[in-house]
Amino acid sequence: MKLTTPIYQLKRQAKLLSQESGIPLNKALDRIAKAEGFQQWSLLARHEASKKPTTQLLERLHPGDMALLAARPGLGKTTLGLNLIETAIRAGHQGAFFTFEYTSAEVTRQLRDIGVDVQGDTCDVFTSDAISADYIIEQLQSAQRGTVVVVDYLQLLDQQRQKPELSLQIAALRSFAVTRGVIFVMLSQIDRSFDPGLKAMPDIDDIRLPNPLDLSLFSLTCFLNDGDIKFTRMI
Repeated sequence: MKLTTPIYQLKRQAKLLSQESGIPLNKALDRIAKAEGFQQWSLLARHEASKKPTTQLLERLHPGDMALLAARPGLGKTTLGLNLIETAIRAGHQGAFFTFEYTSAEVTRQLRDIGVDVQGDTCDVFTSDAISADYIIEQLQSAQRGTVVVVDYLQLLDQQRQKPELSLQIAALRSFAVTRGVIFVMLSQIDRSFDPGLKAMPDIDDIRLPNPLDLSLFSLTCFLNDGDIKFTRMI
């Protein structure tokens, strides 16, 4: 059973209902759950908890998508990206991981720890300093439709001066994704100005952009913070 709206929004609705109706929060949560087809909130929460975040993300991705997966440092962007590849492979897709941050041995070890044999499974790992849109497209010429490609990470694509500006690279990758039906998931940093004390979850305005970039090129965003995850379909 698929929820009509993300669970964090349902929690927000329940809090408002509790305040406006003067009923206990647990009663408001149960009322929201019944509207979603569950007898009580605990059953709804258990249902959502049984779905891995990567399963939830993969369910939302379609061939041709360009997605942003963003969080502050240390909150699990790379881990989620690698686990997404594992989930995609188990679902019958190919996977590819491009990184500026790790060596091939480190990525292979992390993938092996979550059950992905890079040699035996359909997953390619690229760790070259030459990674750019042109490099990625060249390496994916034989990629099948639905291949899930994780890039670690967005802000490093144009760090070297000889590479094209970020906006041109993302436009090229978006065009390639749509034409070939592959799925790009770009790991991204969050701007240092984001204050978790002021809002629970970062959003598109909190993406760190040292160089100009048209964020409308992305079709889906996935934000992580304090154990919670938020998905938003942009296109």
